[in-house]
Amino acid sequence: MSDMIGIMQPDETDKALLALLEGNARISTVALARRVGLSRTTVQSRIERMERAGLIAGYTTVTPAHDADAVRAHVMITVTPRQAASVEASLRPIREIRELHAVSGMVDMIAIVGAGSTETINRVIDRIGMLDGVERTTSAIILSTRFRRRGGEPAS
Repeated sequence: MSDMIGIMQPDETDKALLALLEGNARISTVALARRVGLSRTTVQSRIERMERAGLIAGYTTVTPAHDADAVRAHVMITVTPRQAASVEASLRPIREIRELHAVSGMVDMIAIVGAGSTETINRVIDRIGMLDGVERTTSAIILSTRFRRRGGEPAS
């Protein structure tokens, strides 16, 4: 395991810990330590180091459909030439935008939008379309999630 210029290369034990956490993010440190054959304090130190290195970016929950992200959409955004930075800056404050991706292909960006209703999604899409530098938007409302895969999970 080496930390070269802030880039951590996980060793086999780190990889085992990450796999266990991906399978169950609520597993106790004691249970993790037992599974990898290390002390609880050593496992805790490794977890903290991987958090600092960005290998563990946070903990998340999967919430019921009645939450604030009950309706989700992918909004594909075409930007006028040389306006990507200003469009990104204008999109950042829109709290319903959960993720923004720069992509290759027919569009320049994809915004992942989440809200409690289709009405709110519609308003957000309209707001995005009115931004200076946005040439066109195309959106797709997510009807259902058939499966979700994390990291190195095997296909089921």
